[in-house]
Amino acid sequence: MPSPKYLKLNPSTGLNVEEAAVTTATPNSIPCTDATGHLTQAQMPTGVGPELKQAMVSEDLAAGNWVNFHSVGGVTKVRKADATNSSKPAQGFVKAGFSVATNDIADVYCDGQNADAAVSGLVAGSRCFLSATQPGATAATPPSTAGNLVQCVGSALDGTTVLFKPEPGVVLA
Repeated sequence: MPSPKYLKLNPSTGLNVEEAAVTTATPNSIPCTDATGHLTQAQMPTGVGPELKQAMVSEDLAAGNWVNFHSVGGVTKVRKADATNSSKPAQGFVKAGFSVATNDIADVYCDGQNADAAVSGLVAGSRCFLSATQPGATAATPPSTAGNLVQCVGSALDGTTVLFKPEPGVVLA
């Protein structure tokens, strides 16, 4: 498909000339939507769009995993969050899979809607918790074993989407 164009007045000739719209952050240009009909994140001003942090993965991640940032030799990396203890609380989530074998850099969403956090039993408006039985997963009920971290990761918007609003959590005695 040819690139969308618009007419622009050339001030030196007084004639209208064709100009191509852009899908990148280019100053003084008219933006063009991407294949999905949306502006790209690169076209948005600072502060508009998701809060993203990029980090190298230290284990394989699947779309929808709750993740935790940690330091390895002074390098920030990301791994699955885990409620078995307080050392791996959920600090974000991923919307795609990433592999440690290929040294992937993950886009970690630090806020927003996790539409890949599907768990049976979620009801719109109910609180959702970090799982102590499956790292990176959502649980409909809080963990109950001593030493586990009870961390609410947000509330269900429907059966498959969680609005990420993490709480600090409490370690069970």
